[in-house]
Amino acid sequence: MISWRKHYKQTLVAIGLLLSTSASIYGQDGDPKNGEKLFKANCTACHALDKQVVGPPLKGVVERVKTEGGKDTEWLHKWIKNNKEVRESGDKYANEIFEKFNKTEMQLFPNLSDKDIDDILAYTTNPPAPEPAADKKTATQGAEATAAPASNTTTNVVIISLLAIAALLVWILVKLRQLVKLGQSEDLAGLNETRVKSFSEVYKKYHYVGKGLIAILALLATYGVWNWIMWIGVYKGYKPEQPIYFSHKIHAGEQKIDCQLCHSSAKYGKVSEIPSMNVCMNCHKAIGEYNAEHYMEPGKDKAFYDGEIQKIYAATGWDPVKQQYTGKTQPVEWTRIHNMPDFVYFNHSQHVVAGEQAIINSFNKKNPTNKIDVVCKACHGKIDTMNVVQMANDFTMGWCIECHRTTEVDMNNGYNKEYFKNLHDKLKKQYPKDGGKITVDAIGGLECGKCHY
Repeated sequence: MISWRKHYKQTLVAIGLLLSTSASIYGQDGDPKNGEKLFKANCTACHALDKQVVGPPLKGVVERVKTEGGKDTEWLHKWIKNNKEVRESGDKYANEIFEKFNKTEMQLFPNLSDKDIDDILAYTTNPPAPEPAADKKTATQGAEATAAPASNTTTNVVIISLLAIAALLVWILVKLRQLVKLGQSEDLAGLNETRVKSFSEVYKKYHYVGKGLIAILALLATYGVWNWIMWIGVYKGYKPEQPIYFSHKIHAGEQKIDCQLCHSSAKYGKVSEIPSMNVCMNCHKAIGEYNAEHYMEPGKDKAFYDGEIQKIYAATGWDPVKQQYTGKTQPVEWTRIHNMPDFVYFNHSQHVVAGEQAIINSFNKKNPTNKIDVVCKACHGKIDTMNVVQMANDFTMGWCIECHRTTEVDMNNGYNKEYFKNLHDKLKKQYPKDGGKITVDAIGGLECGKCHY
């Protein structure tokens, strides 16, 4: 009996040591939940758990390096912190990996502690089960339950409308029958005696009223034609469908991407160009699917957004499986939204560089409850809230002139301070309004040749 207990205890100790060793080898001594956070913050730009992105899939990486290269977690620690140093040491397996993935330099992570790396490896070895999402079936049933009363209401309205039309038709038939009977009676002759024989008699009797109505109609018609002519070429609210769906709300709003990262010539060029597809690929080489499930537009799902990313790959000729360009590209025919007429000169750099702070200050002064933080929004509206970009302003000559008349020149701007240093006093005397404040119209903002040449 004593012997059995002794062997039993020894067996338990051996199993415990084996499990602890196995856990250490396979990264299970870390915290998978914390590892998931660290993985998303540091690794997802180049890696996914279950598929190749820029680098290989990382699910089961501890077991894989052990099987393929005979490496342990200590080697993985060194590789993650400074893979370049490991390769330069002559490590055969490290250099094989480097060659296999097109000699793509992996980012160094000296900032990650051993505990952080253990947590990440624990996550890749045994990812925690995702939290249960809301029951879609229940949500659908709730939506159907909500939609049911609306559907019933619509049906009731249609039925009532049809009954009303039927009642009106019956009433008309009754009246027609009465008229037929009246035409067959002697009373009709008496009515004919008092009835006006022609339109000319009516006009003679009420010609002053008729002339007045004609004059009013002529004025209204003239105003309508004039108003129609004045709004030719004004497309405020215009938001065409583009060949590839691009949401500024997701990119500029949710992800806080700066406007000039994509529209690089808006600040220093005359025209703010449409970004090339290579600009998109700077990010979407590593982002092959839509994972921001916390934000989706009504009527759109993950499959829709993933499909639009695939359109980017098709346009640039990118093969996401082989992680290389095929050379087969497809041009994207974007629909232009903002387009100045050929006879209008407008320079983006002049407004963004020299007029940036002045325009922001002027806009915020006129719109205290709807302030802006970047100059782009003064003309283009709050782009970071738009899923589909639309023309936010009139972009008429009157709209531009009004801006020039009300925007105060920033005389503290380095350019203006130097350029107008000999004109300050003269301008303040010439334009004494608002305590000598100088608006754009005072420095040539209303001269025809500034915009038309």
